[in-house]
Amino acid sequence: MRRRLLGGAIALALLPLIGRATEGVPAAPILAAMTAAEPPAPAAPEEAPAAVPATARNGRDIFQAFLAGRADNGCDAAQTSPRWEQHFSHAPARMANEDDDVLPLFGYVVDQLREAGLPTEFALIPFVESGYHPAARNGSGPAGLWQFIASTARNHQVTVGKAYDGRLSAVDSTDAAVRYLKTLYGMFGGDWRLTIMAYNAGEYRLLQSLRRGGMNAQNANPSQLPGLSPVTYAYVEKLHALACVLDKAQAQEGLMASMDRPVPILAEHTLPAGASLAQWARQRDLEPSMVSRLNPALAKGTASQRALLAPAIDPATAASAAAEPLPTLISTAMTEADDGVAAATPSRSKRDTRSRKTASARTHTVRSGESAWTIAKRYGIPVKTLLSRNGLKTSAVLKPGMVLAFDAQP
Repeated sequence: MRRRLLGGAIALALLPLIGRATEGVPAAPILAAMTAAEPPAPAAPEEAPAAVPATARNGRDIFQAFLAGRADNGCDAAQTSPRWEQHFSHAPARMANEDDDVLPLFGYVVDQLREAGLPTEFALIPFVESGYHPAARNGSGPAGLWQFIASTARNHQVTVGKAYDGRLSAVDSTDAAVRYLKTLYGMFGGDWRLTIMAYNAGEYRLLQSLRRGGMNAQNANPSQLPGLSPVTYAYVEKLHALACVLDKAQAQEGLMASMDRPVPILAEHTLPAGASLAQWARQRDLEPSMVSRLNPALAKGTASQRALLAPAIDPATAASAAAEPLPTLISTAMTEADDGVAAATPSRSKRDTRSRKTASARTHTVRSGESAWTIAKRYGIPVKTLLSRNGLKTSAVLKPGMVLAFDAQP
């Protein structure tokens, strides 16, 4: 508007000159032309519709993301162990098998590593450790994709208890493994081989070996480090051989054709406290058996809401599922703080602390400061009945988040 008024003022000031220069020509048309409104501003472009998150991708894209993220692209025969290449020769076929969960799980781990700026060679650790089976156990020792022992898992904020073992959670254990690997990668100068050796032997043992050999992270020769276990040296050989097996698989047309298919993108979701894993999957049109295989830590339910790994779902399906209440499982004395483990669980809302009615019984979620006596008094039942109903001894200590079943009406 200011520019238009300014233009009009200039035109009026020049009117006498215009009249003299254009004798016999009416001034009004000239003045009108000079004071004409400026052309309208172009319309603002319409906002593009929000992108819908992808729920699947081509299997070959996962494969290429791994190859592109490697720190060492070489496969020199002199540096590759024929023994370990033969040992892991089945890996590409497992990826190509549509009935196997390896490829979507592998894609999830590759994504986490690349997001953290780490070499994708580290995505081969679960192949070596567990064969990419989330439920893998080694007696009473290591467990899960990354085969953490209990003490290591706890040191990295992974809950390990009788009611919930976070080592069997692909989300919890992968988060912990990526954090640990990122720490080691920075500690050892961005050398993936030293990082792997530290992951296997422990960072302090590797630092001691470097000092003993008069080396540092910048000039170390991993194969010549003194005082380490043969298993630690072999760990590097295994990962390098496996990387080369996958690299050479590109030449197998039939195998690559089998990977040329839609593969679900796995994402982190939240399972509400006490909810049924199978019902959660059905509400979202996911295959319950696959969701169960991916989440062995949640096979029996959980007293606190937990992260789970499942195929990504579109927003419309997510919104529809969120509006439908999930049935609550009866939890028998489930506590996720046993063995002295501090569980990093999200805070519960007030409505989660109220009793919930199921088809066969009612439940109460223990709040901070509550005891068996206060809960039994609230519902008008003997303390002994409450404890017995939930398989608890009289000496049991109730933990916040435990879900107790009872039969009496409040």
